[in-house]
Order: sequence, then C-alpha cells, then structure tokens
Amino acid sequence: MQNANKPFKQFYTEAEAAMLLGISLTRLRDLMDEHIFNDGTERPVGLRLQSPDIVLLRYWALGTVSPKVLLMPKRV
Repeated sequence: MQNANKPFKQFYTEAEAAMLLGISLTRLRDLMDEHIFNDGTERPVGLRLQSPDIVLLRYWALGTVSPKVLLMPKRV
C-alpha cells in the first residue's frame, strides 16, 4: 500500500483513503456505513483514517472471504 519513496502519513482524509483504495468516495462511505457505523450513529464530520483503517477497508472493498477471519455479527 505505501510506496517506500513516499513519506508515511499518520492520518488520511476520506478522499485520500478512497484514492488509496482505488474506489469512489461514495463506495468508501458505503463500506464504513455497512461495517463500522452500523449501530445508528452517524459518520463524524472531518473523519480521519489511519493505516490500519485503510487495511481493513481494503479487505471489505475486495470482498475477500477467508476461513481465517471470524466475521462479527451485525449490530441491531
């Protein structure tokens, strides 16, 4: 994900995260709404993401199913 020639960033905006993932901002927000903000809370304004967040979002964006990953039940 990170290029060795580019400096590491501590935080990414939603737009930067979508660009890193190669998906639209709408798709990124849909992923976050489906997997993170699915208990009725709204996405915070000015949300900043870190590298581990990007990794998890990439996993969800690719839709990869792995027997090594335990899926948590959706909140109601």
